[in-house]
Amino acid sequence: MRTRRIDNGGASVLVAEGDDVTVARGIRYASAERFGAPEPVPTGAGLIDATVRGPACPQLPSRLEFATGAVIDGLRMSEQCQVLSVTAPTGADRLPVMVWFHGGAYVSGGGESAKYDPHALAAEGQVVVVTATYRLGVFGYLNLHDPRTENMGLRDQLCALRWVRDNIAAFGGDPARVTIFGQSAGGDSVMALMLCEESAGLFTRAILHSAPLGLRGDRSELTAAMRDAAMTSLGGVPAREADVAQLLDAQIAAARAAQRFGRLGLMPFAPLVGMAPLPSAEEIPARIADAASRVDVLVGYTRADGRPFVAMDPRGHRLQRLGPPGTLLAAAIGRNLTKRLFGGPAIEFADTWARAGGRSATFRVDWAPPRAPLGACHCIELPLLLGSPEAWADAPMLGPDPHPINATVGRRMRALWSAFARDGVAALGTTPLTIG
Repeated sequence: MRTRRIDNGGASVLVAEGDDVTVARGIRYASAERFGAPEPVPTGAGLIDATVRGPACPQLPSRLEFATGAVIDGLRMSEQCQVLSVTAPTGADRLPVMVWFHGGAYVSGGGESAKYDPHALAAEGQVVVVTATYRLGVFGYLNLHDPRTENMGLRDQLCALRWVRDNIAAFGGDPARVTIFGQSAGGDSVMALMLCEESAGLFTRAILHSAPLGLRGDRSELTAAMRDAAMTSLGGVPAREADVAQLLDAQIAAARAAQRFGRLGLMPFAPLVGMAPLPSAEEIPARIADAASRVDVLVGYTRADGRPFVAMDPRGHRLQRLGPPGTLLAAAIGRNLTKRLFGGPAIEFADTWARAGGRSATFRVDWAPPRAPLGACHCIELPLLLGSPEAWADAPMLGPDPHPINATVGRRMRALWSAFARDGVAALGTTPLTIG
């Protein structure tokens, strides 16, 4: 790729330009003190070098690496992780915009990962794609300095969307046609963003992949127990003065404390209802009705979403030792988990949206390579949509065969997603989508 400059207000942005896409990486959209609310970074003047990947939030290894492979290898970590990257078709002019929020149970991942590069989606779909990075875990969703000010990661995401509104035209995007989309915790983030009064006007379409909507509920008691455990772990060290390693140890202690809260403990870190910018539980129906009047929704899951979570559980390990009968039982448990946490809640949410007067559509991903060990599991659709085959080559969920990613299915999924970004539910027809 060659480099060139894009004028953005008083600033000049140095980007990488290829024959089909132009990429700007690691652009800072906000800054924040530890446990503080994010402040937008002004455009200012001078040259911004956007040719190098930005950082990820400090984090521990992902619990799903055994399925996806490493996601943030090669990225540095920094608490100042409020960065985004823009990938646009070369010569873009007022194209639809898609903003990606990565998954990782709110404790791992990063938008700068090569696994989330949207080169093919942008080029084939003629859309401008933004990948956003936000604060995670104890840094983003458990304020150990000021319990009255929570949801730091969600606030980061809102800042990223404001940056898109104010700056994306310089990269060839249309700020009036923005779709937000995310997978797993990223899909849950999309749900949370739709409930925020502050998000009105920042997007008009939303896609939720495998959002664990079955894990939504009152987190007040769980959060209090997590905060107590984290503070005990710090041993009197003020949270703003602790080093990153101490805070990650405190995060581990908080996650352990969450385990006694049953299903909610499967994803202990998440946006907190009733804490700004989210409404109280009583206000949610009214917020859904308001959002449904202006946002089209596409929501779905994978056929075997639950399988990795059975495999990572110690009881799942014991089942595997039973041979074929254990494998069959693990698959059955996985199907039940898929229905309770992902599939059932996705369909229910689409119905709720429609009853509130909105337009909604659903999808299910059935595709998996022939020898994929976990079938069409959680995350299996990501290589169809984002990243390159080379970036996903280390993903055990794709199985042992060479070149496991089905190019035809990938092109169809990218075409559907970009069509939704362009025309909403009207582009998808009336029947539920099946991918694969």
